[in-house]
Amino acid sequence: MVFASCDGSPYMRHAMADTALMPIPGAVDPVPVAREVTPRADGKIDVLGLSRARITELFAEAGLDAKAAKLRAKQVFHWLYHRGVTEFEAMTDIAKTMRPWLAERFVVGRPEVIEAQHSTDGTRKWLLRTADGHDFEMVFIPDADRGTLCVSSQVGCTLNCRFCHTGTMKLVRNLTPGEIVGQVMLARDALGEWPRGSMAGLDADEDAGHYSSDGRLLTNIVMMGMGEPLYNFDNVRDALKLVMDGEGLALSKRRITLSTSGVVPMMDRCGEEIGVNLAVSLHAVTKDVRDEIVPLNKKYGIEELLSACAAYPGASNARRITFEYVMLKDKNDSDDDARELVRLLKHYRLPAKVNLIPFNPWPGATYECSTPERVKRFSEIVFEHGISAPVRTPRGRDIDAACGQLKTAAEKKSRAERDREAAAAG
Repeated sequence: MVFASCDGSPYMRHAMADTALMPIPGAVDPVPVAREVTPRADGKIDVLGLSRARITELFAEAGLDAKAAKLRAKQVFHWLYHRGVTEFEAMTDIAKTMRPWLAERFVVGRPEVIEAQHSTDGTRKWLLRTADGHDFEMVFIPDADRGTLCVSSQVGCTLNCRFCHTGTMKLVRNLTPGEIVGQVMLARDALGEWPRGSMAGLDADEDAGHYSSDGRLLTNIVMMGMGEPLYNFDNVRDALKLVMDGEGLALSKRRITLSTSGVVPMMDRCGEEIGVNLAVSLHAVTKDVRDEIVPLNKKYGIEELLSACAAYPGASNARRITFEYVMLKDKNDSDDDARELVRLLKHYRLPAKVNLIPFNPWPGATYECSTPERVKRFSEIVFEHGISAPVRTPRGRDIDAACGQLKTAAEKKSRAERDREAAAAG
């Protein structure tokens, strides 16, 4: 998947990660094979990403009676998602004797920050690492009226979209619910957006427990980072339920968008079980071109994809489907392409918005960005037919902004470091 201000780059550890690469069945139907996450070396269980019910079960299995397990789970859940606390010792309404008991058995995780970049336009990008040593990215994009966090769902990707740098990487594994929601938590850490003070003795307004976008930097979430969210559906669903939970992060589903390259069989489930806004990486209006740049089209063609969009639960003029369209010079940017896009959207009677994305080149890319004049004319044609087609402002150009580029840059850096170390040792 691609977004204009998020490019990525690999980072290689000095030691090999514990999880092997996933086999890739093929370019046409690249369904990942599920892998277990390597357990923590200390044997502790990470409670981040778990539901209150599951935390209750784990506390009961660890020796608490049913009533105590339910109470402690409620308290821990509040501290996790409303306070952003990462240490049990800081949970001040839990008995002092209970806090060490929890710390011996459980942990509150966060992805490890390997590298952080901050653009002059306010865009922030992080290279993160899982507990078992795999690297992925997240990006925060501030605007005048909102702040959007682009969240990854997988380490790598299987889709091999030709314009996307992440598509050059092998899929390692799916991210867990904790690793997905952990990105939101980490962003709020970095932006300083947790309530202050302890739970006890706070004013009612300060301790209301509900997330308000007013005055917040982080107001929106897009599942649009590394990976295809619908190929990690269960984990993405469970993570977003925590984000939307009124006792959790309490972010409205109207402020959350899931972007897919078009995994048609999972789209209806996405609408029914998650209910967030839908964005579709369309990027072309003819079979030949989309087959080339989005190979998944060979499995789920344009007509099948748009039919699934028309049936998406909750789609309406008030909740339009966003069609992402990266502008590639002499590939998908002609006047005829614009008119065919309009025809398709009207034929399927789609409540649609088209997001035109100037291509953000990365080293080795085979495409060029359309000229500003061509992008403008394409937008005008779509607008003339009553469909919104804004041009996304390129962001983060002074940092490794494209999806996967930071990971790649970090990998090259680490390799150079190892080469210097080897030369010195020799």
